[in-house]
Amino acid sequence: MWIVALSFAEEPELPAARADHRQRLSALHRQGIVRMAGPFADGTGALIVLDVPNRGALDAVIAADPYFTAPGVTVADVRQWQPYLR
Repeated sequence: MWIVALSFAEEPELPAARADHRQRLSALHRQGIVRMAGPFADGTGALIVLDVPNRGALDAVIAADPYFTAPGVTVADVRQWQPYLR
């Protein structure tokens, strides 16, 4: 699994891109690719947990979602994660 942490700046384009992004995440959740996703309570960013086999697959998911390159969105951290409880 992989964890992607996003950081948000105050940008007017952010809310416009968010609806499409959330629809895409919901579709990936139904496919079992996105396990969990959501914003931090303080609104400064978000966390997404993805179940993909490797970094190449993760990069493909990120590249297919224009939200990750929208003004005000920064991919702050990407880490491979090995949960022991599921």
